[in-house]
Amino acid sequence: MASENVLLEVEHLVVSYGVLPALHDVDFKVFEGELIALLGTNGAGKTTTLRTIVGLMNPLSGDIRYRGEHIAGVPTYDLVRRGIALVPEGRRVFAHSTVEENLELGAISRSSATEIQESFERIYALFPVLKERRRQMAGSLSGGEQQMLAIGRALASRPTLLLLDEPSMGLAPIIVTQIFELIVELNQQGTSVLMVEQNANLALEVADRAYVLDGGRTILSGTAQEMMDNEAVTAAYLGS
Repeated sequence: MASENVLLEVEHLVVSYGVLPALHDVDFKVFEGELIALLGTNGAGKTTTLRTIVGLMNPLSGDIRYRGEHIAGVPTYDLVRRGIALVPEGRRVFAHSTVEENLELGAISRSSATEIQESFERIYALFPVLKERRRQMAGSLSGGEQQMLAIGRALASRPTLLLLDEPSMGLAPIIVTQIFELIVELNQQGTSVLMVEQNANLALEVADRAYVLDGGRTILSGTAQEMMDNEAVTAAYLGS
């Protein structure tokens, strides 16, 4: 359940890849407890936005605030300690490490053995297949299992805000359904979620609110229902 407290606020974000502009003016908010979808075509700036939030890129201008604190330029490891975790596009698990070793790497920012154990118990409860395969090399898992592992690795840091970049990419429809059910469950358990997702229909089915990026700018925002009722959004992103 979303609260009135702003967890993340992005204002007038401008980012470039060298001399190539990527974001021109991105604005949005995530309230505590919300599940927010970032929509847009390829090249709209969605992944760049997530990478900038977690400190993998530095903005030229604009502001990012997390719990009211300015975090633009803060190192990624510090942001993880503060409660922000990213599940990157394409999963990017450590293929030659076991499932459990991947999870341990996700928990590296935690200093309490008790907290780490509690995190692992929660992850294994959410993803029983990971417990079954905890000694297996991550590279030998199926695509769906690797996505579960990537989410589990992020959860090992006990985030307050989970960023998901294209969680359905490359997965069979039945696995996508399972992944999205788990994302909803995580959100209902209290984790705020900011999700980039190419499947706009699916994203809007589970999101509280959504923002549309186009050409590196925020061009639309509203509740998920408002987006589904918007003819321009429907024509551009919902395939009808």
